[in-house]
Amino acid sequence: MRTSAFVYPWDVVGDAAAPARLAALGVAQVTLAAAYHSTRALTPRHPRHRVVTAEHSAVLYPPDATRWQGRALRPYPAGDWAPGDAWGEAAAALAAAGLDVHTWVVLAHNSRLGAEHPHTSVVNAYGDRYPWAPCIAQPATRAYLTELAAEAAVRPGAHGTELESLGWYGLAHLHAHDKTGGIALGEAGQYLMSLCFCPSCRTGYGAHGLDADELAAAVRGALEPLWRGAADDGGWPAVEKLLGEERAAATRAWREKAAATLQEAAVAAVRAAAPDGFQVLLHADPVSHHCGANVGVDPAHILSVADGVVVPCTGGTALLAPFAERAGEGSVLAANLTIVSGMGGSPGTLAADAARARADGATQLRLYHAGLASDADLAAVREALTAR
Repeated sequence: MRTSAFVYPWDVVGDAAAPARLAALGVAQVTLAAAYHSTRALTPRHPRHRVVTAEHSAVLYPPDATRWQGRALRPYPAGDWAPGDAWGEAAAALAAAGLDVHTWVVLAHNSRLGAEHPHTSVVNAYGDRYPWAPCIAQPATRAYLTELAAEAAVRPGAHGTELESLGWYGLAHLHAHDKTGGIALGEAGQYLMSLCFCPSCRTGYGAHGLDADELAAAVRGALEPLWRGAADDGGWPAVEKLLGEERAAATRAWREKAAATLQEAAVAAVRAAAPDGFQVLLHADPVSHHCGANVGVDPAHILSVADGVVVPCTGGTALLAPFAERAGEGSVLAANLTIVSGMGGSPGTLAADAARARADGATQLRLYHAGLASDADLAAVREALTAR
């Protein structure tokens, strides 16, 4: 199977040995971050640094000033963690080592956007804003995300893109020093705490027959037993039990429509800007009401819009099946496997995990993350890939 490793530009820029080291892993491709959220990352082999602190969400190339002129919402250039055209410099070095380069674009996950433009954020049923989670129903935010997708995806030298967070983000997010684990919110609680009540969503609920104030009160009431320590049975049936079937279905219909139409618009914008043959994949979860970096989607719909999906498979490949059942000829189903032992990965079982993913419908592999992995982790990956 074709295999790609995720990397950051700062893993490559300033380290002349990095491209050859990545190529020696046995991968054909790298998925190189072009727009990324704030992070603190180790660079275990870099000759000049060991820790990179990306202070805010940023594009890792110079944004086109003409494209963004007059727009209130616009991408933030990176600071000294990725100065200038860091993506372009890294991509050129990787391509010179014989690697196919694709962009990695994080979209609806941006804490600085929420801090500077609070009205763009998801607002929960209690009135709390989630600055890390732009509301994807708001027209201005949708326009910004669509434009960003086109610019960040189609960088010079890129042969494809992977769009992450192109959908709803919710409560579940490691935000700064996170202290949200004291209440065991399961799938139902996460969904209820992720419902948005910004003006655009309130209007959207109204179009589906819901009074937004009554809905917010119902959500708060449904959550009350969870705050007292009641078990969250998880799954959509638990949402229906807590909120009521009709009310739950209406919220889901609104959110699924908002996500699906944004995905259609963003993919269309990327295709319009890209050369022929440019591959467009989404990081996705086959349960449409799920939130997060791997956005919840309807498998049949998303495979009719994009060229394929990247599916989280660390710990198991169950999420592949709904996509495999609906995949057409040529659909890309990339199984994403963590190869960093310290982050819960198992590089030593990569060959077996890859075989299992292939049996369950995967056509490609993604390895998270070649820049963060130790030398021992990379040695295990190299052994597994070069032995195939």
